[in-house]
Amino acid sequence: MAKRKIFTDDAPCLYKVCRPVERFDGKLSELIDDMAETMYQAEGVGLAGPQVGMLRRVFVIDVGEGILEFINPEILETSGTQNGAEGCLSFPGEYGMVERPNFVRVKAQDRNGNWFEMEGEELFARAVCHENDHLDGIVFKDRMSRILTEEELAD
Repeated sequence: MAKRKIFTDDAPCLYKVCRPVERFDGKLSELIDDMAETMYQAEGVGLAGPQVGMLRRVFVIDVGEGILEFINPEILETSGTQNGAEGCLSFPGEYGMVERPNFVRVKAQDRNGNWFEMEGEELFARAVCHENDHLDGIVFKDRMSRILTEEELAD
């Protein structure tokens, strides 16, 4: 495993729509492992392919239950709303208020190409929606209602 560079700010790869993963091979497994290591070293909750310069539909998250891998994800259902502070490894030090669904059901493939479904609420729903947005070239700043001040972050 190797730590990868996280692209930031105006990097063009952050604003492009990703292509589906078609090859489930050792290179994909290496990418996923590298993404997980990179996310943990950066102390993040999630990391998507375009954030490491790979325009493929893949992301990883860890919302406290260990690493979860999503390849070619499709959000099947959302409900409710939550409005909260959100940040992004590609925009270090920037936080804003973002409204997201409170519940999400997602279908995706694992690193071997097997389809699965997962559902969850709160942080899981926020993380899945945030990372899935990255795959469509959307960053959290596109969805935030306002930037949080340093005073608000200190509270």
